[in-house]
Amino acid sequence: MPRLILISGPSCIGKSPLVKGIGTLCPKVAETLETIVLYTDRDKRPGEEDGKDYHFRTREEIKALEGDKGYLVVDNRGDLQALELAAIDRILEKGCHALYEGNPRLPAKLREADVLEGYDTLSIFLSPLSRDELRAAQEAGLDIEALVTDIQRRKLLHRTTRQEGMLSRPDLDDIETRATSAYDELREAWRYDAVVPLHDGEGHDNWSRFGLPIGSARAAIKTVAALIAGQHTDGTEYWEADLLE
Repeated sequence: MPRLILISGPSCIGKSPLVKGIGTLCPKVAETLETIVLYTDRDKRPGEEDGKDYHFRTREEIKALEGDKGYLVVDNRGDLQALELAAIDRILEKGCHALYEGNPRLPAKLREADVLEGYDTLSIFLSPLSRDELRAAQEAGLDIEALVTDIQRRKLLHRTTRQEGMLSRPDLDDIETRATSAYDELREAWRYDAVVPLHDGEGHDNWSRFGLPIGSARAAIKTVAALIAGQHTDGTEYWEADLLE
């Protein structure tokens, strides 16, 4: 039965390359998926296409959707995004899973609006640390928020440097905003049906540099694909609500 699939996690965790990697390693699973295309007011990144990656619109156009019950609008660290709810139904009616991959703010808004109650849903959170690693860090007395922020900051710096070359002050400010959001986003992971650790962030060589995904990237792709196919794997974690309290 077609489901609404939500794949989320902190910025630069590797959501987009993971979905692309499913097409490489698990093509039969990829054939069952169709991505929900959101509206956004942010600028295009290199290689992105209007209507395929996002519907790129002005801020005014997206703000105008806030009063429309057919859309959910969220503020994603200053960028506005909108989801047309009917887009989910159109995909499901084709017999495909409707796939959302992106920031945790939209899944949270879907829960708050009780939209998820109307769908068979699978939600997956991609985490920069495993449950065991978090427990070990806690036992060692580490500042978990600072640890998560630093991990994601390094990934974001790597990705943005590869995309932009020389980083500007706005680039650095954006990186810091995204990195410092990661811990609060991670604290919501327990609300998801499954948590999948993923150490290889977006832009890491392990996604495609060597001809095929390897390392943590490969393991996460396999785990997520198995979950979508209705299978359980050892790479799947289920977090308790108080893990990061």
